[in-house]
Formats: sequence, structure tokens, C-alpha cells
Amino acid sequence: MAHINYYFSTISPFTYLAGTRLEEIADKHGAGITYKPFDIGAIFSRTGGTPPPQRHESRKAYRLQELRRAGVKTGLPINLQPAHFPTNAAPSSYAVIAAQSAGGGDVGALVHSLLRAVWVEEKDIAEDAVVKGCLEGAGFDPSLADSGLLVGAETYAANLEEAVNVGVFGSPFYITDGDERFWGHDRLDDLDVHLAGKL
Repeated sequence: MAHINYYFSTISPFTYLAGTRLEEIADKHGAGITYKPFDIGAIFSRTGGTPPPQRHESRKAYRLQELRRAGVKTGLPINLQPAHFPTNAAPSSYAVIAAQSAGGGDVGALVHSLLRAVWVEEKDIAEDAVVKGCLEGAGFDPSLADSGLLVGAETYAANLEEAVNVGVFGSPFYITDGDERFWGHDRLDDLDVHLAGKL
């Protein structure tokens, strides 16, 4: 069975714009997914990137245009300047790690719910109540937000190191068994074609 390692940040707008297309593509091809949330700020500093607030004004303006256009193309609503961005992505990432380990719910739905909370619902995913609500909505025990914090922190840090070592430099980033790498929500069609054996 094909497998996809999915590296992402729970505060990335471009990850939000991927929607649940990764899960749909994986289902179509019978592929498994391992969710690997990581610290996007640290990835930028480790791989030569620049965090959005530190970019030149022309790059900031272009990013906003890209986000607006991508929202229209994907049919996903997006607030270009949400009230709680940036925020601490660690608590939500720990919850994803705990949920994946516990099983019983829909991890893809959880990830999208957290991203939607930031980019549509004006919620702060650093807040315990928000994370618990997303867990419950995706079919998980909301108490997962309170358990496994040490393991979550260790895995979150390990995901960052692994991401750097395998060539990840942004979010979302998808890597298949054969080390085919796809960066960005707009490369999901390429991933689909690759999994079909045509690329």
C-alpha cells in the first residue's frame, strides 16, 4: 500500500486551503497517511525561508493576493487577516499527535477543523477549549488535549528534525514512499497523478 508522510503546520493558510483533498486522494489510491505537524517558524529559520511578518512589503502583498485567489479557486472561505494569527501552534499540534496515536476519530477532519478555526472562525487554537472542541467534532475524546503532553512535545520536536532532514521547507508538504516530494496545496493534483503511476 502506498504511504504519504504529511508535514504541515496547524496555522498555515496554504495548508488550510488544501481542505480535505489529501484524504480524498489517499482514499482513491488506497494510500495511508502519517500526520506530522511541525513548527513552521523553525522550518523557515532552518531552511532559508523568511517568516511572513519579516518579508518585504511586495512579498506580503503578493501573498495576500495568492491567498484570496486560492480561496476562490478552492471554494474555501478565508479571512486574509485573522484575529489569531500567528498564534502558538504547539497545543493543537500535540492534540493531532495524541489523536493519531489514540485512533477512533478522523485525523484529517481534526486537522482541517483546527485550520478552519484560525482562517475562518476567528478562534485561537492555542486555547484549550478551542482544541477540545475540534477534537470532539472530529470524533475524538476531548480529554486528549490534556494527556500525552510530554509525548506530544517530544514528537513535535522530532517531526521538525525529521522534516529538515528529509527536505521539507514549507507547509503543506507531502512525501511518498519513493521520496517524491510535493510542496503546497496546489501540488495535490500532481500527487494524485503520481499515485496513479502516471508521473
